Amino acid sequence: MGNSKIYLSPPHMGNNELRNIQQAFAANWIAPAGPDITAFEQNIEQYLGNSIYAAALNSGSAALHLALILLNVRRGDEVICQSFTFAASANPIMYLGATPIFVDSEPYSWNICPNSLEDAIKSRLAMGKAPKAIIAVDLYGMPYNANAVNAIALRYGIPVIEDSAEALGSTYNGQRCGTLGDIGILSFNGNKIITTSAGGALLVKNRQYKERALHLATQAKDNYPYYHHTDIGYNYRMSNICAGIGRGQMEVLESHINARREVNTFYREIFDGINGITFQSEPDKKYFSNYWLTAITVDAAVAGTDIHELMKALADDNIESRYLWKPLHTQPVYKEAPYYGNAVCEGLFESGLCVPSGSGLTDDERARIAEAIKKGIGKN
Repeated sequence: MGNSKIYLSPPHMGNNELRNIQQAFAANWIAPAGPDITAFEQNIEQYLGNSIYAAALNSGSAALHLALILLNVRRGDEVICQSFTFAASANPIMYLGATPIFVDSEPYSWNICPNSLEDAIKSRLAMGKAPKAIIAVDLYGMPYNANAVNAIALRYGIPVIEDSAEALGSTYNGQRCGTLGDIGILSFNGNKIITTSAGGALLVKNRQYKERALHLATQAKDNYPYYHHTDIGYNYRMSNICAGIGRGQMEVLESHINARREVNTFYREIFDGINGITFQSEPDKKYFSNYWLTAITVDAAVAGTDIHELMKALADDNIESRYLWKPLHTQPVYKEAPYYGNAVCEGLFESGLCVPSGSGLTDDERARIAEAIKKGIGKN
C-alpha cells in the first residue's frame, strides 16, 4: 500500500468546531441566519481591531464583488488589479461589466509593483479613463507594500481594496492585513489558514457600508411586510453552521500562524546551502507574513534541478505541490486586458513552486517531504 497523500494546505480543525455545530443543530439554527454569524463577525472584528466592521459571507469572491459594488464600479469602468494572483481576484470586475487593468509585481514582496501601478494610472488618465479602484493582493500571506501603494492611491484619489484572502494574521507595520486598504476581504475556503468549509468576509471601516453589504448579500429585501426590492441582491450570506466552524477556528488561528511559519523555517533548513533556491520572504521588518503557503523559485542553471523535477519527485511519494499563479494577463480569458509591467510575474511563474504548508504537518510527513526533495535535487 502506498503512502497516504500529503496535501498542499488541508483543513486543520481545533477542538470546538464540532461542539458549535452540534449546538446549532440542537437549537435548530441551520438556516443562513443565527447567533453564530453575529458572534463570528465579532470575533473577526475584535481580532482585526482598527474599528473594522466584518460581514460574514459565503466566499471571498462574494466579498470582492460587494466591495466593488460599494465603490460604485459599473459597466465600462476600469479597475486596476495585480496580475500575479488567483483568477478570483479579478473575476468580480468582469461580473460588473468593468475592465481589469493588470499590473506587474515587485520582486521583493511579489505583490503589486508601485512603479508599474503609477505607470498604469498615468496611462489610463492620459486616455481619459480614471480607474475606479485598485485591488492589491497579499499573495500567499505576504502583505502588499502598503506605504507605497496607498500613497499613490491617495495621490490620485483611487480607493484600495485589499484582497487579504490568504493573509489573515499577517501584518504590515503592526497593522493587520485586511485593514490596510479602504476595504478588505478575507477567504475561509477549505485550504486557507482557518476555514469555515466555504466562506469569506467583507471588511469595512464604517457601519453604513456593512449594512449596505448585508442588504445586498441577502437578496436586497427592503423593509416592507412583504417582499419588496429596489436593488438587485445576491445570495451571499454565510450560514450559521459555517460561522460556528469559524468561531472554533478563530480560537486556533494564532497556533496555525505559528505552525505555518515553522513549516517555512523547515523548508529553509532543507534548502540551506543549495544554490539557486529563493524563497518568497519578508522584505524588511515592516512585513510579517503568516506564510500561508511556502513558495520558492528555482534557478535551474544554478540549482541543477527545476520546479518540474521537484514537483515530480514530490508526486512520486504522493505529495502535493503546485505551480505559482499563472499571471492573469497571460490567461486566455483576459488576453484583451491591458497590462503594465516588466515581466517580473512571468518570471516568478516560470520558476516558482508552492510546497506543502499545512499547519498540521506531522514529523513523519516532514521527513517524507525532505527525502523527496533530496531525491528531486539529486536526480540532477
